[in-house]
Amino acid sequence: MHIEISTDSNIKGGDVGPHIERVVDAVLGHLSSHITRVEVHLTDENAGKRGPDDKRCVMEARLQGRKPQAVTHNAETVEQAIKGAADKLRRLLDSSLGRLDDAR
Repeated sequence: MHIEISTDSNIKGGDVGPHIERVVDAVLGHLSSHITRVEVHLTDENAGKRGPDDKRCVMEARLQGRKPQAVTHNAETVEQAIKGAADKLRRLLDSSLGRLDDAR
């Protein structure tokens, strides 16, 4: 499972890269045989100003032989946004891949 990270100019990708990889591996590792790539996009919607839930993480999973699936999570910190998006994506993929297994 390949992980691609992109950030806006207000978030330093090098600082959060290792954290993203740990979270994605921990939360989505059990699905790694189905996932070819995970794209993580981080933005600070208030451009460095403080505000509630101003950090956004969009996480998209590219699945083998299926359409990509994406989720968005806003939170007060980058770390919370990453964890929230990973948890949402896990639930989405568990549900959709579980339905696929049920159909077989």
